[in-house]
Amino acid sequence: MQVTRADIDAESWAALLTPRLAQFTAVARHEHVTRAARELGVPQSTLSRAMARLEEDLGVALLARRGRSVSLTPAGRTFWASVEKALAAVEQSAEAVRADADPATGKVAFGFLHTLGSETVPGLIRAFRADHPRVRFALVQNYGEAMLDRLRAGTLDLCLTSPVPDAPDLVARRLDEQRLRLVVPDDHRLARRKRVRLAEAADEAFITLEPGYGMRRIFETLCAEAGFTPRIAFEGEEAETLRGLVAAGLGVALLPPPTVPRPGLVDLTVTAPRAVREIGVAWPADRPDTPPVAAFRTFLLTRRGRLLA
Repeated sequence: MQVTRADIDAESWAALLTPRLAQFTAVARHEHVTRAARELGVPQSTLSRAMARLEEDLGVALLARRGRSVSLTPAGRTFWASVEKALAAVEQSAEAVRADADPATGKVAFGFLHTLGSETVPGLIRAFRADHPRVRFALVQNYGEAMLDRLRAGTLDLCLTSPVPDAPDLVARRLDEQRLRLVVPDDHRLARRKRVRLAEAADEAFITLEPGYGMRRIFETLCAEAGFTPRIAFEGEEAETLRGLVAAGLGVALLPPPTVPRPGLVDLTVTAPRAVREIGVAWPADRPDTPPVAAFRTFLLTRRGRLLA
């Protein structure tokens, strides 16, 4: 059965016409089939048949022929203007992806947890760029599950996250661990202590990150190991905000150590259960790396045990 123009949808039009667009552009620019064929390195007869088929598929005359010379019809001029823009966009996109993959000047889309953003990540990038000074970074701060979704969607190349994911479509490696502290106001009943068992805070109101955050899962697991279900007073999205709520006397929190100590708070070492969170790097299992991404991943893996130093 012959397919008519009415049967062709937008996607099929693109597949049908794309191979002939550069040929049409050459003919339109030279207004001469032989010269266009010479530029493209194809026989003149092949190019003539391609242009005739293009017009047949479109159902519109694009060229007015005078021997081997041609001129554009009004429809041909309209079509050529659009084709030129489309081919220019394709060329720009090709140059952009080539530039991103350049070993010396390419780009790494790198995600990380908010709590690693003030010191850890800037230090890592500074150390990496000592040997790769022109590599560019697109940085994304988010919680773990959101970053894993972006890895799968292809908008991130690598991410630092916690807990270290275990998923068949991702590769993950443990890099380091970070001790968690019980954070209390400086006038709290436990504030004069240096160490505390988590069970000693079982009756407290807790301030914690929202469900879906890796730290929330770690917090709930540690509370279960300590033998209690925590009473949640407030949920938030960012550790420093939680610290502010603790300083206001609204509860206690289990958090990574702060970059800069905050007045009005005391951070207590948790002796039982062992309160740590593992930090790992993750990337898609089935996606080939560009040279700059491969170089940065290798750099991160060499930092095992020293990521948070």
